[in-house]
Amino acid sequence: MNLGSLVVRAARFWGDRIALKDEQKTVSYSELDERSNRLVNALHNLGMSKGDRVAVLAWNRAEIVEAEVALYKGGFVRVPVNARLSAQEAVHVCNDSQANVLIVDPQHQDAAQLALNECPTVSRILVMGEDITENSYEAALKDASAEVELPNLAADDLAVLHYTSGSSGVLKAAMQTVGNRMAIVRKVNYRASLHVDRPETMVHVGPITHASGMSILPLLSQGCTHVILSRFDVDGYLSVIEAEKAQQTYLVPTMINRILSSPSRDKYDISSLRQIRYGAAPISAARLKEAIEFFGPILNQGYGAGETNHSVCMLTEDDHASALNDHPERLTSCGRPVFESEVKIVDDEGNEMPVGERGEMIIRGNDVMAGYWNAPDLTDAALKNGYYHTGDIAYVDKYGYLFIVDRKKDMIVSGGFNVYPNEVENALYHHPSVFEACVVGAPDPDMGEVVQAVVVLKEGFEGSADELIEHCANELGKFKKPHAVDFVSELPKNNTGKIQRRDVRAEYWKGQDRQV
Repeated sequence: MNLGSLVVRAARFWGDRIALKDEQKTVSYSELDERSNRLVNALHNLGMSKGDRVAVLAWNRAEIVEAEVALYKGGFVRVPVNARLSAQEAVHVCNDSQANVLIVDPQHQDAAQLALNECPTVSRILVMGEDITENSYEAALKDASAEVELPNLAADDLAVLHYTSGSSGVLKAAMQTVGNRMAIVRKVNYRASLHVDRPETMVHVGPITHASGMSILPLLSQGCTHVILSRFDVDGYLSVIEAEKAQQTYLVPTMINRILSSPSRDKYDISSLRQIRYGAAPISAARLKEAIEFFGPILNQGYGAGETNHSVCMLTEDDHASALNDHPERLTSCGRPVFESEVKIVDDEGNEMPVGERGEMIIRGNDVMAGYWNAPDLTDAALKNGYYHTGDIAYVDKYGYLFIVDRKKDMIVSGGFNVYPNEVENALYHHPSVFEACVVGAPDPDMGEVVQAVVVLKEGFEGSADELIEHCANELGKFKKPHAVDFVSELPKNNTGKIQRRDVRAEYWKGQDRQV
């Protein structure tokens, strides 16, 4: 098999259709096929062969997709580098992956030069953009042949090294195989109600090196157009949805929050949207209801991780509708397993838990990673008996809906009682003044830990700690209410917009002899 053959076929079927559109250019399916072929040969000209690693470091732009397709076609291993990483973190990724070539945009040339100096395996950089210079991506394509023979790859051949810090804070690479990536194609197209004679448009505003980009290859196989934005701002994003009459998009909860809080949100006609996928971080039921009221019944949640390649559970548009009408508790669910994914809830001995009982969520399926790159101990800890152990504490109801309570490592033990931060955060989000919230355990000499809330208030709203504590006491058992509430202007987030609970927690444990 060869993943790139999906684009070869799409170019044959729909050559004149627009495949990619960014802020500088449009690329047809025929052009995407040809330019990705030229990149394969350009890499061959640099001495690259099947299995060699190529790192890609850039803000969202069309060339990232060209590179992805080319690396699939050539049997190379793609190493997507989050553009928000520091230069030293990018160098770590290049060193750890033993990348041979680094493809960058003009904004990351300093990081590329650092990689050349500090990464023994990196022998060449290619810089995207129109200037044809010594290290020019365009010059390399111009000098390469447009004809390529695609190698036949095995399902267990390595396709992507996906670096993720998860909850550990340490960058590690999930090994995603050709078979894993083909499983994504099956999964996305299994649910896609697309008509190839009436192609759809998807707008990408999150990093396409990560969650937003997971659907690109599957939808390219369907002849869709991908509109790629380099940055998110509410007015710019909504104006593109209106102008392109886009049908699909992907948002993280932070983006949804900003749209809902924007005074200009009603200026734009976004009625063309028929599906908004969201994920990558939790969202409160209260905020989700507000989102459905604004966008309509078109939201679809996916739960997954870098280790699972794609969503293993989905809360569909119909699930959201039934939650509003008959099952309000489902708005806090991450949905039900989809297509080939198997999900279980188990105790520490691996025994499956009964309905309603909490345990660790474990996952098996064709899109689960092969392991962590050069990290056998981490692999053995995460992959047991064919299942990926997520570290998420969850339970399943009698209808098969899964409810994540919290991270195994985040549970607060206060006076002998277990408190899950997400429960308290959800209660805080029900208060009209709360924009964002993070709950952690803080040290206490008597209780061991107490519940500490850190809150960002909505613009123009006021709130007091006593008011929010009382609000939580009314919604939860009194032992779960915050012991204290601190107010901040913003919460620390990682490169994909997820609130960094460990950074919030660290502030309260400074100088402590113990950290639990």
